[in-house]
Amino acid sequence: MTTEQAQPVLEKPQDPASPGILQRPHVWVTIGACALVFLSAFESLAVTTIMPLVSRELDGAALYALAFAGPLATGVIGMVAAGNWSDRRGPTAPLYLSVAMFVVGLLIAGTALTMPVLVAGRLVQGLGGGAITVALYVMVARVYPAALHPRIFAAFSAAWVIPSLVGPFAAGVVASALSWHWVFLGVVFLVVPALAMLVPALRGMGRHEPAGSVLPPWEFGRLAWAALAALAVLGLNLSAGVRVDGFAAAPVLLAAVAVAVALVAVRPLVPGGTLRARRGLPSVILVRGLVSAAFFGTEVYLPYLLIERYGFSPQFAGLTLTVGALAWAGASTVQGRLGERLAHRTAIRIGSAAVFGAVVVALVTTWLDWPAAVAIAGWVFAGAGMGLVYPRLSVLTLALSTKATQGFNSSAMSIADSLGGALALAATAIIFTGLAAMGGSFVGVFGLAAVLAAIAVVVAPRIPAADRPARKATRVR
Repeated sequence: MTTEQAQPVLEKPQDPASPGILQRPHVWVTIGACALVFLSAFESLAVTTIMPLVSRELDGAALYALAFAGPLATGVIGMVAAGNWSDRRGPTAPLYLSVAMFVVGLLIAGTALTMPVLVAGRLVQGLGGGAITVALYVMVARVYPAALHPRIFAAFSAAWVIPSLVGPFAAGVVASALSWHWVFLGVVFLVVPALAMLVPALRGMGRHEPAGSVLPPWEFGRLAWAALAALAVLGLNLSAGVRVDGFAAAPVLLAAVAVAVALVAVRPLVPGGTLRARRGLPSVILVRGLVSAAFFGTEVYLPYLLIERYGFSPQFAGLTLTVGALAWAGASTVQGRLGERLAHRTAIRIGSAAVFGAVVVALVTTWLDWPAAVAIAGWVFAGAGMGLVYPRLSVLTLALSTKATQGFNSSAMSIADSLGGALALAATAIIFTGLAAMGGSFVGVFGLAAVLAAIAVVVAPRIPAADRPARKATRVR
């Protein structure tokens, strides 16, 4: 593939008298889109809370990490497909189909009686969820003026507030009083009304290019690379269970090969220079992947730590996620109100450092056997850091995109989210299992997350400054 240099679309500042995100004609789009984000947030927080219980009931400890990494891996395929499809025909059809797949995945997981079936449902759910994310981002680019992008992305982050308040605790209560199955099945009844709110805005939202313009081609090669990356991540998750007589290093060798394949496969899916932290859009995408890997690689194991080592119930272990999510939403709201008064690069540097500090606190707490309250309090800073980083990276991604590359760049950003988290979870699963005999499982997991967060801190200064925006957006090499 070739490198495509494109001039970003620079829109005029918003007229102070023009409508906001909760005024006509944006109000129902905002509510519907935030509702889908809300449900995704609830599902993420709830599943993280109940998975130790599910793993115990279904005897699925060996597949614990795969239940999280699997959806992230298959989500890469959904993201690439939705991005290409949205660039060709607009986000309407991709959003409808992705929501349908998300629901099917919930139904499979919610009715599962074995861990492999539950993981299969999670894979389907991830395929749909990844596509939803990209389709929503393209819809934002088509519906809202550029001046409203910080506010709508802040609203997306703030959509985590209610599920963060009640989601983890409610999931624990539902799992204890009824069954963990209903944590999946209950969401099904809420997804369709959320999508219905978007229907009026989605009608006729095609590409609308001038007559005679050429549509972007179907990029089946990128879909193949996405599938290869997903398979590599799944293989990395399963490599720890491989045993070859007379060859003790087989799991390590297979894991190394899987990581190499995943990194090779992801190169055509992201802007050229991403893996080398090239200044501009490539560094935006890379930081997104690194902070995602560090944050979610730690968050998945925090409830596990609190339940296994400190004797917390699932309900109260989930409150750790509540603390982090509240801080995320609060910081996101603050940065949205500050707007251009807080430079993008400054917000991202502060946020990355906060995530790094919080992961180090979790590591030291586990290593030195400090009280659980220390790690829980530290997780406030992780959430606040993500609240600063995520919206600003989203704004920069769209600012460095043209209409023809909105789908590609949005999918690249989402791929960085998912693949970064999936690779981190797969690696932490290997570390967790390998260090179990020495009692260092959690120390190893949080140690890897700290290294990833430290790299994000190093790369963050390569993000474009607000007062000197990058003038070109590199698509792919």
